[in-house]
Amino acid sequence: MGIEKVAVIGAGTMGAGIAQVCAQSGWNTVLYDAFPVGLEKGMQRIDAFWDKGIARGKTTEEQKQEWSENLRAESNLEHAVRDCDLIIEAVPEILELKQKIFQEVEQYASENAVFATNTSSLSIGKIASVINHPERLIGMHFFNPVPIMKLLELVKHERTSEETVHFAKEAGSAMQKTTILVNDIPGFATSRLGVVLGNEAIRMLADGVASAKDIDTAMVLGYKHPMGPLALTDLVGLDVRRDILKNLQESFDDDSYAPHPLLDKLVAENRLGKKTGMGIYDWSSGQAEETEMPEF
Repeated sequence: MGIEKVAVIGAGTMGAGIAQVCAQSGWNTVLYDAFPVGLEKGMQRIDAFWDKGIARGKTTEEQKQEWSENLRAESNLEHAVRDCDLIIEAVPEILELKQKIFQEVEQYASENAVFATNTSSLSIGKIASVINHPERLIGMHFFNPVPIMKLLELVKHERTSEETVHFAKEAGSAMQKTTILVNDIPGFATSRLGVVLGNEAIRMLADGVASAKDIDTAMVLGYKHPMGPLALTDLVGLDVRRDILKNLQESFDDDSYAPHPLLDKLVAENRLGKKTGMGIYDWSSGQAEETEMPEF
C-alpha cells in the first residue's frame, strides 16, 4: 500500500481522533485546521487521550513518545497536504465547505494521493463532482471515539476507482478497523439506521413512554446494543444527528425522517450532548445523569 504520510483536515473531535489513529499506525501524520485555537484543542485532545491510556495501564510512555513523533500540527493547507499519500477531510457537514476544501487540496496534493471524506450523510458523488479526479475520492466514515470504535464505513460513488477502494480497505486494515463497503445512497448504512432509531427513541421520550435511562436499558439488555440510542445520540452530538435527519428528509423527500421537535428544541438550546455537558442527559459529572426535558 505504501502509506508514509497522511493529512487530516479539521481538528475537531473526529479529525483529532482520526489523526491519532493514523499516528498510532506509524504514519507521518499532519493535523490541519485553519483556526489556531481549534488546532491547539485538537492536539491537546490527542495528548489527553494518550495520557489517560497510560494512567489506565493500557499504553506506555514509550508508545506515547513514538506516536507523538509521528504527529504534527499545521495551519497552512499547502504544507499540510504536500507529498501525502492519503488526505482525510473531517470538517463540519456542509457540502459547499467540503467541496471548497477538496478543490484547494487538489491544487497542492500529489497526483497519486487518495482523497477521503469523513462525512456521515452527504453525497460522496456531489463532494467529488467539483474536483478534476473524482475517481480518487472515497468516503471513509469513522465512528466516535475513533481510537476505540472498530468500524470504518467506506462509501464509493459511481466514479470511485477500484484502486481507490482497494487503497481505502488496506488503509482501514492498517488502522486496525473492520471495513464495510456501501454505495453512495443518502445516509449510507450506519447513519440511516442509527438516526432513525435515535429519532424514534426521542419521540418515545417526548411521548412519555419511559425515562431516557429505561429506554436505553431496553435496547442494551433486550437487544444487546452496547449503548442505548439516547446516550449514543448524546455521544455523537444532537446537532450532528439533527443535520443527518434533515439531509435524509430532503434527499428522499420523505417527512418520516424529519427531526422530532424535541430534538430541534434541544439543539436550539445548545444542549448538544456530551460535548457541551448537557443533552438528553446531564454529563457535567462525566456520567449520564437523568435531566428534565424542555417544553417544545
